[in-house]
Amino acid sequence: MRGAVSEETASLGRGVRLGIDVGKARVGVARSDPDGMIATPVRTLSRDLKKHSDQRVLLQLILEEDVTTVYVGLPKNLSGEHTPSTQDALDYAGELVQALQETGSAAQVRMVDERLSTVSAQRQLHQNGHTTKSSRSIIDQAAAVSILQQALELEHSRKKRAGQALRTTHS
Repeated sequence: MRGAVSEETASLGRGVRLGIDVGKARVGVARSDPDGMIATPVRTLSRDLKKHSDQRVLLQLILEEDVTTVYVGLPKNLSGEHTPSTQDALDYAGELVQALQETGSAAQVRMVDERLSTVSAQRQLHQNGHTTKSSRSIIDQAAAVSILQQALELEHSRKKRAGQALRTTHS
């Protein structure tokens, strides 16, 4: 198991990062290579509000891949203000932080601005010949790739983790 990630300005080091696009019905998941260079789609999970089976699958993936950072998309409107989906993403990420703490994982969960990630992913899929109906099963993965790739590019340009670290108030 990895030690705790040091301050944001510390060396990024190697390690798999995940990108998460939280939706009402589905959760898109993307992963990076250990060097944090490129994001690739992993899967789309059906959102399970009662049993949280999607979060259990996600937690298992984080632990198996020894993920260092999880970037969760934070939905905002074009003016940068919160939307009805903002609190949902924050709650989802908070539950993930709690579950990671319970397992002893040192993986960080960080919120990153996801404005237009789904729109951008849909546009790219349409340009590649996918219809809205045929792309439903992969649009969430494509949005997660967009979220993660943006975070990776920020990491490399700024030499520190992207977004804002999320911590729980519980110990």
